[in-house]
Amino acid sequence: MIPGLERIVEERIQVSQKKGDFDNLPGAGKPLEFEDDSHVPEELRLPFKILKNADCLPPEIEIKKEIERTEDLLAGMSDTAERYRTMKRLNYLIFKLNSTRTSSVLMDVPQKYMVRLTERIEAKRSKG
Repeated sequence: MIPGLERIVEERIQVSQKKGDFDNLPGAGKPLEFEDDSHVPEELRLPFKILKNADCLPPEIEIKKEIERTEDLLAGMSDTAERYRTMKRLNYLIFKLNSTRTSSVLMDVPQKYMVRLTERIEAKRSKG
């Protein structure tokens, strides 16, 4: 750092300490927790950290969270029409997630048609 700038920074830190700006900070007195970002390419680590600190998630992660919320919603529904609309929404989200992938089709998330089909077959078996 430039010697003059270093002195200014140090003075501002000391003033903030005297005012108590560093008192009662979250995590004070606890060891630092470092995230394992070894799976992220080195050149993307800083941008990812900045986005994370700003509560900005990559679109794929946002869609995954919305899928989880929709699945939770679906689990508690009893109204057939509402379940159907929610199932359509869930399948749309899964399709959207799968279309963002650049990896193998084998990594795609399966849509939820099988659940609906199984429910219909079981209903017909119990009637017949």
